[in-house]
Amino acid sequence: MKAILVDEQSPDRTLRWAEAPDPVAGPGEVLVEVCATALNRADLLQRAGNYPPPPGAPPYLGLEMAGVVAGLGEGVKDWQVGERVCALLAGGGYAEKVAVPAPLLVRLPVGWDFVKAAAFPEVFYTAFVNLFMEAQLQPGERVLIHGGASGVGTAAIQMARAEGCQVAATAGTPAKCTRCLELGADLAIDYREGDFAQIVQQRLGGVDVILDISGGAYLERNLKALAPKGRLVLIALLGGPAASIDLGLVLRKRLRIIGSLLRSRSLEEKTQVVEGFAARFWPLMQAGHLAPVVETVLPIQQAAEAHQILAENRNIGKVVLTVRESKT
Repeated sequence: MKAILVDEQSPDRTLRWAEAPDPVAGPGEVLVEVCATALNRADLLQRAGNYPPPPGAPPYLGLEMAGVVAGLGEGVKDWQVGERVCALLAGGGYAEKVAVPAPLLVRLPVGWDFVKAAAFPEVFYTAFVNLFMEAQLQPGERVLIHGGASGVGTAAIQMARAEGCQVAATAGTPAKCTRCLELGADLAIDYREGDFAQIVQQRLGGVDVILDISGGAYLERNLKALAPKGRLVLIALLGGPAASIDLGLVLRKRLRIIGSLLRSRSLEEKTQVVEGFAARFWPLMQAGHLAPVVETVLPIQQAAEAHQILAENRNIGKVVLTVRESKT
């Protein structure tokens, strides 16, 4: 097969579409011919050498994919060759084939193409696990979603809105703020134009949950924006890993700070995420009330260009890479 390989010796760690060993479906796994995959910021970190895949995961980039079942490993009974599927991955999406643990596979609904399906798993599962499993977001609560126009942000806005929550989001351009409002946010804040903590306090009286991708740069303001008993969930550190913290504020407001990653979780934990999402939100996905936002679609050979789009924050929603012609 072919896969995107990272030239670790080149200054910019060049991406090449080149021959690579075929994966083999082990016990409990399904071999999938990949038709599309999608970008995540973890791909940029892994390419830079700062986020190695978990033990046993494929070495190639790519945390999600959609494709067609091509083979079954020992003990797999609930899947058939030819079925159209998508899945969350620990790695290996930027390739023509990948072996996937069977419990992580999802059958594509009627009418879904592979581009839409490839853009679904990572962002919707990330939003679900962090808002509803970690932070225990409840209907009627107020939530602030940073990076509201990102893949995770667009998914989180839709899910929180579907649960009857009051949703605020931050974004970096007027166009991105407009998109957040179109997706259901009640308040969209251009973080380049104002202090989001002050605006959230003035407009909403604080929020119960914050989903944060910035880390250190936002910590102080996040704590100020939280209402009593508020929960801050950190899922990335784009603004740096270090910050001073007012522990007195944490005590007085009885706040909780939660760190969370999805990729490094065990198969058992990921299976619980997949099953939990299916029970709570999959009917809304099938009915079209929730949907991944896809702005850019490029062939896998243009992975480097796709990475540049993500690195420069030029995307709204997901950037998808097509790997092969769609199969029905």
